[in-house]
Amino acid sequence: MKVSTIDHFVLTVRDVEATCRFYERVLGTQVVAFSEGRRALHFGRQKINLHQAGQELAPHAQRPVPGSTDFCLLTDRPLAEVIAHITSCGVDIIEGPVGRTGAAGPLESIYLRDPDGNLIEVAGAALIVARNSS
Repeated sequence: MKVSTIDHFVLTVRDVEATCRFYERVLGTQVVAFSEGRRALHFGRQKINLHQAGQELAPHAQRPVPGSTDFCLLTDRPLAEVIAHITSCGVDIIEGPVGRTGAAGPLESIYLRDPDGNLIEVAGAALIVARNSS
């Protein structure tokens, strides 16, 4: 057996609607409804399913709590453009741009937090494009 890619993961959140608004406005995800009114944040070929804290769909993580996740998203936009957009939304960049190492090599990243305090790393296009062309 060998894993090939990530399809989705789940965020447990305090307020599904506030989370949807943040990810749609700040990060450009598409909010989708599925399976009896559940909500997800769709981007590319992946999605983030949302569970309302205290109403998690079974089976779920052993101790699901809002604000316990740390993940990296890739963007095809120049990082300067991403920073300008995020700050124009009134969201603080808490670190970056900084060099990091991703799954496929070097990244240039910034960090921010969502409404629950989850740490979101956004890695910019400049190094991704250069890495893919070599």
